[in-house]
Amino acid sequence: MLAVTTQQKLGLATVVLLLGGWAVYIVTNLRDRRTEPLGSEMELAPNRRPYFDDEALEGPRLTGTLVGGLILMVIVAVGLPLYWFNEPSRQEGAVRGFDNRAAGRGFLLFQPSDSPIPAGNVGHFGCGGCHGTEAQGGSTVFSLPDARDPALPSRQVTWRAPALDTVLRTYSEEEVRSVLVFGRANTPMPAWGVLGGGPMNDQQINDLIAYLATIQRDPDEIRTKNFTEFGTDGPKLFDAFCARCHTQGWSYGEPAEPGGGAYGPSLAGGATVRQFPRQDQHAEFIADGAEYAKPYGTRGLGGDEGGGMPGFGAMLTEAQIKAIVAYERGL
Repeated sequence: MLAVTTQQKLGLATVVLLLGGWAVYIVTNLRDRRTEPLGSEMELAPNRRPYFDDEALEGPRLTGTLVGGLILMVIVAVGLPLYWFNEPSRQEGAVRGFDNRAAGRGFLLFQPSDSPIPAGNVGHFGCGGCHGTEAQGGSTVFSLPDARDPALPSRQVTWRAPALDTVLRTYSEEEVRSVLVFGRANTPMPAWGVLGGGPMNDQQINDLIAYLATIQRDPDEIRTKNFTEFGTDGPKLFDAFCARCHTQGWSYGEPAEPGGGAYGPSLAGGATVRQFPRQDQHAEFIADGAEYAKPYGTRGLGGDEGGGMPGFGAMLTEAQIKAIVAYERGL
């Protein structure tokens, strides 16, 4: 049927009943019509016929009319409150249905371009080709220009693409949207949004974020797994969560000086101690990340709202963040 929700089904049933009633009325009147002599309407017209007398009007006919009115009044008195009582849940269901449909479209957008899953009229934009079909992380080939002489031919490297099943645990939706729309310069991440010169419109970007929101792992599960795997080993934690941005060459398997700077600033040579004179400031910054246009540390200001310093408070324990702080302050 065309109807999807209960309300649509009820509305369709009402329309069918009304159309059926009109059809019965028309057929009945066509069948009962009579050919009468010219002028007979003077006696046969309904407004000229004698109507019921007082005995008939105030008897069973009146009683039946009153009973019918009472029944209709009860239907209205009971039906309207029941409808109003159901309205909040109906609205919640409508919002939930909207989100689920958006996430479904985002799932199709995320799939690799060669995915066997039917794309319908949505299409596959290939995110899973780099980030893994389940957003668990992956890799892609990237042409890396020579930093010393851009005129030299680029070389091909295998770039590690991050997992996205935790991305909304470290970045806000607005930050993720900015990365999707404008991409990340000097990385394989292209601009996907129309404003950034990419192929996706705003609705598709929103659908993709809606899908990512449905696959985010539970923070307690993430912390437990990370603590089991890395414990409070500062160098290991730094390599797993910080080196991607702060160590040149880490993303393509050629790490240079740890914390020497890459997409993010250098942390070596006491830079973190100068930026954060107090360790608690340093730890808070790692836990919460940078907020756009909000100062932090000494002369620090949150810029690049799309993909700036993420917050790891939902992924690491307090002890692990302290271990990272101790390691970075010793670089």
